[in-house]
Order: sequence, then C-alpha cells, then structure tokens
Amino acid sequence: MRLLPLVAAAALVVAVAGCGSGGDSAPPTSPSAPSDAPAVAYMDKVCTAVAAFTAVPKTPPKLDANDPAKLKADMAVYMGQMADAFSQTATKLREVGPSPMPGGTEQVEKMAVTFTDIAKNFTDAKAAIEAADANDPVGGLQAAGEAITRLNDFVEPLKQLEASPELSAAAEQAASCQNLTTLSPSESVPPTS
Repeated sequence: MRLLPLVAAAALVVAVAGCGSGGDSAPPTSPSAPSDAPAVAYMDKVCTAVAAFTAVPKTPPKLDANDPAKLKADMAVYMGQMADAFSQTATKLREVGPSPMPGGTEQVEKMAVTFTDIAKNFTDAKAAIEAADANDPVGGLQAAGEAITRLNDFVEPLKQLEASPELSAAAEQAASCQNLTTLSPSESVPPTS
C-alpha cells in the first residue's frame, strides 16, 4: 500500500492517504460486482470531498524581502486560503454520509477531524503572521514555516485508513479516487529558510 502525494503545501499527502492509495494488497475485483458497488460509490464520494481541496484558490506569495509589510500581508492571505481549503474539505467529508462498510464512517470522521485540525493550524499561523512586526522580514515567514512543518504531525492518523482492506479496495475502484492520482496542483509551498 502506498500513499500518493499531491504536492500542494505538502498537505495533500495527507489528503491522499485515505483515498488515492493503490498497491497489490487487495485482490482484483470487478467494479460491477453488486457487493462492491455501495462501497465504491461511498469511496467515490469521499475522494470527491478530498478533491475539493484543490478547488479552493491558493496563491503562494512572492517572497520579496525588500517589502516586508507586503510579504507579511500576502503570507497572511495565503495562510487564510490554506485554512479555508482544509476547512471546506472537512465540511465536505462530513457531508458524505454513512458508510456501507464497517468502520468506514468512523475513518472518514477521523479524516474530517484531521482536516479541521490542519485548518486551525493555518488559522493560528495567519493570526501569528498578522501579529508579527511588519518590519521584521522573518517574523511572518517563521509562523508560516512552523504551520507547514506541523503538517507532518497530521499525517499519522490518516494512515489508519490504509489498514482497512475494504476502504482501500473500494478506493482503488472509485473513479474520483483514481483522479486524485492525476491531479497536478499549481500551487507550491514557499520556501521557509
């Protein structure tokens, strides 16, 4: 089983942990098998919710140390955009509904909680940036860098989704989960060093 990274703010690695996994651990099954159809439809909804992250506008600021006030303002906007993207994805995950597979609803709720926590991470970073001294070219970047670094802390809970063979097998057959593997986000994380 592997995680398929989508490289938007290093966070889409987290997003894909539950939906874009592939591998040889599950035996091939027919997508038209009646017993699989509800599970595949459910995971299709889950991956559609996760893919909503990419639809939220996120424009990384141009790093110009010659204008620290503008850099601070732009970085705060970017952190807010990231918070909105994760928050909207968490909301969409909670709208997916009950799972036809045992444990699926609980796993998707854990995913939603993780996205909510990541959104708070970026909201807190935005507040820290806004509170930073505009004449300090490092102050805002440090808060942003810390928010991005903390993304690693959020990956672990989502790896539990890979432990469910039913969820993994259904994700491998769901069209929107497969589409996650081909997304090419244009945004990138600004360097923090």
